[in-house]
Amino acid sequence: MLNKIFLQGRLVADPELRHTQSGVAVASFRLAVDRDFKDRETGERKADFFNVVAWRQTGEFVSRFLAKGRLALVEGTLQNREYTDRDGNRRTATEVVASNVYFSDSRRDNDNGGYAPQPSRGGYNNAPAGGSYNNAPAPNGGGYPASGGGYPAAPTVDQFADLTDDDGELPF
Repeated sequence: MLNKIFLQGRLVADPELRHTQSGVAVASFRLAVDRDFKDRETGERKADFFNVVAWRQTGEFVSRFLAKGRLALVEGTLQNREYTDRDGNRRTATEVVASNVYFSDSRRDNDNGGYAPQPSRGGYNNAPAGGSYNNAPAPNGGGYPASGGGYPAAPTVDQFADLTDDDGELPF
């Protein structure tokens, strides 16, 4: 059996970060995904709106680095959840449970300047430099550095240098 979903769209609002009673972080947000075709009558592109839930480090990453209007790629599973509302009616909610979340735009693409990398990521250090975050363990076996001190800042484009000599032996 297979349950895998990939969605790329813009956040409708800033993510909402909450914590369970046991302290587990969970972020929820809505993603607007444009359809591939335009409406015949209006000529406009319609969008579908998806509820997304991100748990633990992924949720903390989403709440810290993504905001309304940012383009994001969400990888996860589609789940149905049943609950009883305040009036006692049984309801069903369909939501995407994110396993990985990636930036799909850059700071320059975002009108409001996008995210600003902070000098410290806070409590977690498993986010790859490419702008994604998942629940996989860090290469050193945990999300924390081996020695004390702060956590490294997210790399910026300014840290990369152009190649100065072309030896013509690139593999592509």
